[in-house]
Amino acid sequence: MSLRVAVQMDPMESIKIAGDSSFALMLEAQARGHSLWHYDVTTLSWEEGRISAWARPVTVQRVEGDHYTAGTLRKIDLAEDIDVVLMRQDPPFHLGYISAALLLDRLKGKTLVSNDPREVINAPEKMFVLNYARFMPPTLIARKLEDVLEFQKKHGAVVVKPLHGNGGKAIFKIDAEGTNTSALFEVFNQTWPEPHMVQPFLPSVSQGDKRIVLVDGEVAGAINRKPGEGEFRSNLAQGGSAEASQLTAREEEICAAMGPELKRRGLTFVGIDVIGGEWLTEINVTSPTGIVAIDKYNGTNTAGMIWDALERRHSAM
Repeated sequence: MSLRVAVQMDPMESIKIAGDSSFALMLEAQARGHSLWHYDVTTLSWEEGRISAWARPVTVQRVEGDHYTAGTLRKIDLAEDIDVVLMRQDPPFHLGYISAALLLDRLKGKTLVSNDPREVINAPEKMFVLNYARFMPPTLIARKLEDVLEFQKKHGAVVVKPLHGNGGKAIFKIDAEGTNTSALFEVFNQTWPEPHMVQPFLPSVSQGDKRIVLVDGEVAGAINRKPGEGEFRSNLAQGGSAEASQLTAREEEICAAMGPELKRRGLTFVGIDVIGGEWLTEINVTSPTGIVAIDKYNGTNTAGMIWDALERRHSAM
């Protein structure tokens, strides 16, 4: 059955198609005969119970520099005109993001939205992961400098992250002496109103930071991301490189522990990050990436697995 699919994402002209997961999902949807629409999250509106967006019909092709064709912009009703909405705009996870998710949640029972917007709100990457703290390295969520200094005294060199950041941005390593701890926390506290995540620096990050993708709670594949020269961050967006990878016994245990809960919550496409084969650091639900690299190394079709799951969910509505 052909589905009408609206993709809420960043501007089509700005994406890098060689590794973009949203683009891979659009290509797969088109190959299955589904029609595609693209819209910017800022055009969402509610009026008298109707959720609308200003969207363009699009066709896509894997041709660098000529990867899409867009039709005329018009206002569409996301309940009447659309069967599936893919919520794929990049974080930051702020009030704008949350407000859009709450609007999309009002489509429940009419249009399938993936990942489930209410559960995306309930599961921000660096907070939802605390449900599985037994698999995490020692972790502090705090804003007060004294708490951080006490944590650093116990663990030595630490890594500090914005609680709702993404793509490896604004992640800092502070040496065991804590030379810049107070200055850095002044900047963090002036920049973000929420507390921050602090963890010991794990030397095993040099072996790689594994991205594991789960589809409806089942492992679809994994890649190992290694930091680039002069970096400790392994995100591909920060110059990291990818290589094929298999799961360790510990990683299989982590996935088995969370898989049923991800499926129950309607979190169809999830990417988790594991350092050194044993330390869970994030559960990415907002706009996970990595499927293009996984398929390149494993010869799989993860976008196809995701659409199989979405089609099953839509048929069950």
